[in-house]
Amino acid sequence: MPDDLGLESALWSRAGVQALIRRQYGVRPAVRTTGTYLARWGFTAQKPLRRAYEQQPADVRHWLRHEYPAIVRRARHARGVIFWGDETGLRADDVRGRSYAPRGKTPVVRPNQRRIGPGLISAVSNRGEVRWKVLDGAIKAPVLIGFLQRLIRNSRRKVFLILDRLPVHRAAVVREWLAKHKRQIEVSHLPSYSPELNPDEGLNANLKQHVTRKAPMRSKPQLKQATISHMRRLTKSPARVRSYFRQKSMRYAA
Repeated sequence: MPDDLGLESALWSRAGVQALIRRQYGVRPAVRTTGTYLARWGFTAQKPLRRAYEQQPADVRHWLRHEYPAIVRRARHARGVIFWGDETGLRADDVRGRSYAPRGKTPVVRPNQRRIGPGLISAVSNRGEVRWKVLDGAIKAPVLIGFLQRLIRNSRRKVFLILDRLPVHRAAVVREWLAKHKRQIEVSHLPSYSPELNPDEGLNANLKQHVTRKAPMRSKPQLKQATISHMRRLTKSPARVRSYFRQKSMRYAA
């Protein structure tokens, strides 16, 4: 990226490429000419993916090449099922999308600006299974343990659950509970700062996109009911859940 080369541009815009050409060759083509060259070379303007600066690429490679294949082998040996889990939250002031209006008259939306909204913990499998629970607040160790109990109770096979490295996922009380139930469930953790490896992020995005496109909800019960309704529909739509695994960074889990 440009900042890796000491340029002031954040992205490879035409101006950024123009600056690189000027530095390398002492030539400053017009911005429009730079765009013409980029098109000729097969470059197109694209929305970049976000990757945390703190992410360690070596850890990601090790996960894809060694850690996850080992989980798959253990799951096959135990005839178990692999789930990917995550938490998310919804807010009443989150309204997305665009609205048509006469030219020059910007539309106005009036959501509730109070930061109210439920949370959600969920888990998905590459077979399209979904497990979920609506939360009244932030995830805490007792709530997580309750979700894990439901997860193993609703599965006839050993559960291999993959989570991120949120501190509550590695809390001492959670580790103690897992040690007592190791025949029923095993938890592994993704590399740090790597949400793009978690297919459950697809469910989070789908939920927020669906709920925030509805009429603005001005109370927590309204938002909670909309969340429950959408999750019930997702539970009956395994094909949609499997589609989360078709994203490029998540195909390893398909």
